[in-house]
Amino acid sequence: MKQGQIDFITLGCSKNLVDAERVMRQLEAAGWTCVHDPENPQGEIAVINTCGFIGDAKKESINTILQFAARKKRKQLRKLIVMGCLSERYRAELEAELPEVDAYYGKFDFMGMINELGTYQLPVHPRQYSGVERTLTTPKHYAYLKISEGCNRMCSYCAIPLITGRHSSRPMEEILAEVKWLVSQGVKELNVIAQDLSSYGLDLEHRHVLPELIDRMAGIEGVEWIRLHYAYPTDFPEELLDVMARHDNVCKYLDIALQHCTDHMLSLMRRHITRAEQDALLRKIRERVPGICIRTTLLVGHPGETAEDFEELKAWVREMRFDRMGCFAYSDEEGTYANRHYQDDVPEHVKQQRVEELMAIQQEISAELMQQKVGQRLRVIIDRQEGDYFVGRTAQDSPEVDCEVLITASGERLPVIGELYEVEITRAEEFDLYAIL
Repeated sequence: MKQGQIDFITLGCSKNLVDAERVMRQLEAAGWTCVHDPENPQGEIAVINTCGFIGDAKKESINTILQFAARKKRKQLRKLIVMGCLSERYRAELEAELPEVDAYYGKFDFMGMINELGTYQLPVHPRQYSGVERTLTTPKHYAYLKISEGCNRMCSYCAIPLITGRHSSRPMEEILAEVKWLVSQGVKELNVIAQDLSSYGLDLEHRHVLPELIDRMAGIEGVEWIRLHYAYPTDFPEELLDVMARHDNVCKYLDIALQHCTDHMLSLMRRHITRAEQDALLRKIRERVPGICIRTTLLVGHPGETAEDFEELKAWVREMRFDRMGCFAYSDEEGTYANRHYQDDVPEHVKQQRVEELMAIQQEISAELMQQKVGQRLRVIIDRQEGDYFVGRTAQDSPEVDCEVLITASGERLPVIGELYEVEITRAEEFDLYAIL
């Protein structure tokens, strides 16, 4: 065991990752060495930041806890701590079933962990810490920027409000200070995240503040790309579209989870929108921000989804031709409206078949859209070198979830990781592009 080292293992979404980065920075300020997602964990303490969103995520979190509990039993670990969404929701059950964990913290009380571990007498002198600092675990040229927590929407299937509580926006000046700090650390690309971007500021100023926030962020020197994740279609702040169209460094990219298209399912899901309203919003987005890349997520197998609903959904996906799309099968989560009021009446094999059918349609659409890029010159940011290729992304590609550009470079002109270049697209596959400098 390495004395004074804490291994962090983060599961789930990028919002969890930001939480881990904040905790790590404060522990480092107290003198600890923090290592994130180590392939070969060796620290005397391990902190597992869990996800509790759906069944598969909960299983992964439990299995990871058990894996590190076994290390502790073998005396390869002195202390095991669990934090995050799973322990926020199931702390009492976890404490009863997994007593080998030394301490459990949720999403909002992890200052207790910082206070406890910060009292250890370490040989390293504590460093100064300012509230907006984080220990970045992403490549140094991009970072995630969480602007709010929680959600008020209460969709039928979603457990997130049960875990994170009501929507709570961070003050704008605090966010802008964090952006300036991130830029000072070499960050060029900011991926703005929240459970519900559309509601940013409503709890603070009783008005949509997201357009103003993004407008001010775009004016900060050194910010090359701003990308927006997880907007909600109901009560969408349309002024944001003008901001996106006006600023070159606001990526023409919007991640907006739509979930379904039939009025029947939108009602059962408690989405507070109709298909006509949803379609009108999509048309408006595309008209006011020409060339925008729309990413969405769909949910199939929700209680009450009929074969007719699914056939209409397939036709709608073909019609809308989303640039990026993910699809998930309904997971019956205890405490949600659907769990309490509906019967989980779509068989599991039907759910999985529907996921596969939708993704096959999207694969065809993606292949066609990607083929249209061949011959174009596109601006990319270089993430890494992999074998004979330098791997980058366009402004329409978010890290880890979207397409990549594999760039052949030779001779004296080799790209530098973290820098932006214009490349020529020479070939396309369903989800990847190939290019030369």
